[in-house]
Amino acid sequence: MQNAGIGELGLDWRYVAFETHPDDLKAAIEGARAMRYIGLNLTVPHKLLAVDLMDELDESARTWGAVNTVVFEGRGASGEWRPLGQWAGGPIEEVRTRGYNTDADAITRSLREDLDCEPKGSQVLLLGAGGAGRVAALKLAAEGVDRLWLVNRTESKAAQLAEEIRAAHPTVEALVGYPSTDNKLDLILNATSLGLKPDDPSPLDASRFPICQARAVFDMVYRPDRTALLQAAQSADCRIADGTGMLLWQGVKALEIWSGKRAPADAMRAALQRHLRNA
Repeated sequence: MQNAGIGELGLDWRYVAFETHPDDLKAAIEGARAMRYIGLNLTVPHKLLAVDLMDELDESARTWGAVNTVVFEGRGASGEWRPLGQWAGGPIEEVRTRGYNTDADAITRSLREDLDCEPKGSQVLLLGAGGAGRVAALKLAAEGVDRLWLVNRTESKAAQLAEEIRAAHPTVEALVGYPSTDNKLDLILNATSLGLKPDDPSPLDASRFPICQARAVFDMVYRPDRTALLQAAQSADCRIADGTGMLLWQGVKALEIWSGKRAPADAMRAALQRHLRNA
């Protein structure tokens, strides 16, 4: 996806993947800084860890409390900081890191485009209160959901997130645990890692809440494209979407931040879809 976008923009860059242990994250970022990388994307479990490793945080990272996009910025004789991907020439005297979060906007854009789901005034059950779940919860609250139920394996983490939401968004009713079985929901959103493996069970405890009571189900997992949760939702005639749209739009924004140019979303979408079909 990113290499397709880079190619369309005519940039002499290459996007590559490296598996990095959390204990080595700081060293990996410092190595990329030393080698004058343009930027980085970070995925689970690095998004929360990276917050304290950045020299600077963009407002998006400060707001949502997670970093998924890193920009290396240089400073020359003029003293002005510029992204290395937009460097105008001259010697680079110093390089710093700036962290962004492009996930939050990607979540709500995908909900609107893929599910015709408008967060404002909606009733939502969110599964998972970790890194991705926390960002999703805070973004949905900021968008004005009416009620937000938070379910997490460690209940105290869900309770802490609910308190944070109530403090920042008093009009949002943030609740811990499953809704009563007679509730009608606009959306169930999975932000857990359950579903990444083909034999993973559904993250929804159907004995606690029937999936047929939800109008739409969104699973952040994008491979496989039909997780156990989405299979159950499809059987219950819910509208469904996986995390492909979220993956696309967070990547589009990241490329725009790095390059300072409008990213070719259509080319990136086509490349992403080809890859997922052939994976």
